[in-house]
Amino acid sequence: MPKLKNHSGAKKRFRFTANLKVKYKKAGARHLLAGMSSKRGRFLRKAGYLQKQETSLIKKMLPYH
Repeated sequence: MPKLKNHSGAKKRFRFTANLKVKYKKAGARHLLAGMSSKRGRFLRKAGYLQKQETSLIKKMLPYH
């Protein structure tokens, strides 16, 4: 059986933790920051974690994580 390919977009955006949770960087912290409150900017620094339903989709996209 041939090897499966990773999804190019998914491998750039998601990482797996030791407990196989899916970790990602939150959107909105790159540009147009002058109008953003400091509190909002601090919350965007923290990593986000996907829900279980979405985790199964990412596992299919990244078969050899």
